[in-house]
Amino acid sequence: QVQLVESGGGLVQAGGSLRLSCAASGRTFSSYAMGWFRQAPGKEREFVAGISKNGVSTYYKDSVKGRFTISRDNAKNTVYLQMNSLEPEDTAVYYCAAKAGSLLLPSDRFKYDYWGQGTQVTVSS
Repeated sequence: QVQLVESGGGLVQAGGSLRLSCAASGRTFSSYAMGWFRQAPGKEREFVAGISKNGVSTYYKDSVKGRFTISRDNAKNTVYLQMNSLEPEDTAVYYCAAKAGSLLLPSDRFKYDYWGQGTQVTVSS
């Protein structure tokens, strides 16, 4: 069992930055690939970024490439999402997710085993 707790969300103006964190419980964090998803009101939850167990491989939604960076610190059981040049379209609840083993289809939310409760990100224009 893995418990995930997100933090770092908030209200920011367009063009600003936020850094989301996701702290995981347990001693097997390095056995899980991790992902960030987001869900805006009235929309389906969508993939934002993913990272392999060892942090070597990363994956991004096209619209966030060059603006967002996913990283992880296995010693701290934490995955991060650095978000720069934020746009109003980035407004959503952001969730982190964990998948045991390899991340073959990082954008497929149904492949993930555990989810956090989410953190709200609001970008004003």
